[in-house]
Amino acid sequence: MPIRVETPAETVGERLRRLRGERGLSQRELGEPGVSYAYISRIEAGARRPSVKALRVLARKLGVSPEYLETGVEIGEAQRRELELADAELGLRLEDDPAAARAQLARLLEEASAAGDLPAVTRARIGLGLAAAQEGGHSEAVAQLERVLASGLVTPLRRPDVYAALGRAYAALGEQPRAAALWEESLRRVAEEAPEDLALRTRFATYLSYALADLGQFERAQQVLREVLDAGSDPGDAYTQIRLYWALARLLALQGEPRAALEYAQRAIALLEATEDTLQLGRAHLLSAGILNLQGKGEEALAHLESAERAFDRGADAVDRASLRTEQAKAAVQLGNGEEAIARAREALALLEDEFVSAADAFGRALRLLAQQERWREASAAARSWGGILRGLGRQREALEVLEQAADFAARS
Repeated sequence: MPIRVETPAETVGERLRRLRGERGLSQRELGEPGVSYAYISRIEAGARRPSVKALRVLARKLGVSPEYLETGVEIGEAQRRELELADAELGLRLEDDPAAARAQLARLLEEASAAGDLPAVTRARIGLGLAAAQEGGHSEAVAQLERVLASGLVTPLRRPDVYAALGRAYAALGEQPRAAALWEESLRRVAEEAPEDLALRTRFATYLSYALADLGQFERAQQVLREVLDAGSDPGDAYTQIRLYWALARLLALQGEPRAALEYAQRAIALLEATEDTLQLGRAHLLSAGILNLQGKGEEALAHLESAERAFDRGADAVDRASLRTEQAKAAVQLGNGEEAIARAREALALLEDEFVSAADAFGRALRLLAQQERWREASAAARSWGGILRGLGRQREALEVLEQAADFAARS
């Protein structure tokens, strides 16, 4: 009777060596910064297990999936797309330069569309829309995220971040009524479908209060927040409380009630200090400084501004830094430091000019994308919104050029 000898399974090191040999690559040629040839040598010798990052790098250079390199098992197309989508989503969050992840999402969107894979299409659009919103490409974010909502696969309960980003994009484009309507409907659905989820209700209530306050509907904004406060004695986790206090502070300051506003701002700061969220802590100190400046208390505002500046040193965008310089200029005026006030104001203007250039670049990319896809109606709406923003900033010549583009797109549609 013949003896059957079991062939041992191929290890990840053996598979790496085989694939490298089949492609005629040396260990040095396969390596790159962070994944050295010595590291590859140890993997092939079985002395090291490759990290997730190493698997991604080596699989890409070998032309296989990270899953296959690790396990030796091929997967179906839908599963492969799912893995690549997860990889791209992580890339957007973790990589220093997310451009490769965005390109990967765009490729997967095209591929999934051709295959009729609606869940993958929706997931790719979410990634692209959120990335655009993060970079200030509000028109592109609206174009992608509106189509996500139209798919019917996403709800405020399942993906509140999508509804939050879309509403913020509307508001950034000067379409506060659309933002308010979106968040009002989101809040209604959450209250009906998950009344026990106070954290999510608070999240949408605060978004809605911001939009209503921007529209001058202060009483309605306060009513929305009070309804959440009255919904239960336990507002949930710390961030839910912070969000609620922050919204109330902002609203009360706009209503000319600085004393009550400052009380809620201080509550938010106290909770934020127990977290590691230095950026939000800096913004809370900035809010408090703004309230104190409104009261003419420049000396007290300075203490909060110093705390905000320390927090912003660890990472803040141009708008945050410009707001900080503006409040510092206000405090300096109150304290009689004219030269410092002028210097701080000039710094704020320079930062906002840089932010405007970035926004203009993002708008241009979004408009080119819409035109390439021949989505003329959406391109016309985006151009009209941007033209209105330019006109509001006093950039009449640029506004006229953009509005002419809007008319051209409208004619094509």
